[in-house]
Amino acid sequence: MGTRKTTRFHKRRLRVRNRLRSSSRGRLRLSVFRSNRHISAQLIDDQAGRTLASASSLEKTIDVRSGGGVTAASAIGTVLAERATAAGFRECYFDRGGYRYHGRIRALAEAARAGGLQF
Repeated sequence: MGTRKTTRFHKRRLRVRNRLRSSSRGRLRLSVFRSNRHISAQLIDDQAGRTLASASSLEKTIDVRSGGGVTAASAIGTVLAERATAAGFRECYFDRGGYRYHGRIRALAEAARAGGLQF
């Protein structure tokens, strides 16, 4: 799978996802991806295998100065919450994807909660 560090990350990602999936009871999954420069999030229906709403710092319509900072993450969280509520979705569970709940991941989650998503 790669180096020891990436192997540990993938194991952690699957462990987090499986724990959440077992207790989700059919709720949507808010999945977060973080790179060094950008951050993106999507609302996924695992039963149908479809992405229902998404937001990324790479989008031109979202006004972020630097794509990977805490301010960009909070902007992505608010935009995603707006898109999800416009589509009629309010409840989900937060899949941090192996990243620590800290910094950009935390800013995105708090902004999504402030925008109306419940998790």
